[in-house]
Amino acid sequence: MEDLLIETLSEFGYPVRRQGSLLDDEPYPPHFFTFWNVSSEGYGFYDNMETKILYEYDVNFYSIDSEKIYEVLREAKRKLKTKGFESWGDAHDVVSDEPTHDGRGFSVSFLKEE
Repeated sequence: MEDLLIETLSEFGYPVRRQGSLLDDEPYPPHFFTFWNVSSEGYGFYDNMETKILYEYDVNFYSIDSEKIYEVLREAKRKLKTKGFESWGDAHDVVSDEPTHDGRGFSVSFLKEE
């Protein structure tokens, strides 16, 4: 599922990184996505075997342009939904380690048949 998530977010032309994976001495790109796999739970059990897995991710976007954050996240949410991801509600603020960058994020889920 991560491959589909990364592939979809990469279509925006910004780097896509696992949350927290930037090195201490690595500069923040001007605009970038991060993601974190919150859970991967088994569902739909039949004869003691799971038939589905529910993947849940946090998707964040950081930028030096605060207007871009809102614009890009709205479009990212729409694009992920066209690929089968589900997301409800609106985005929320996320902490940035750099004073030059702001961040916002949202949660997405994907129910995969096994």
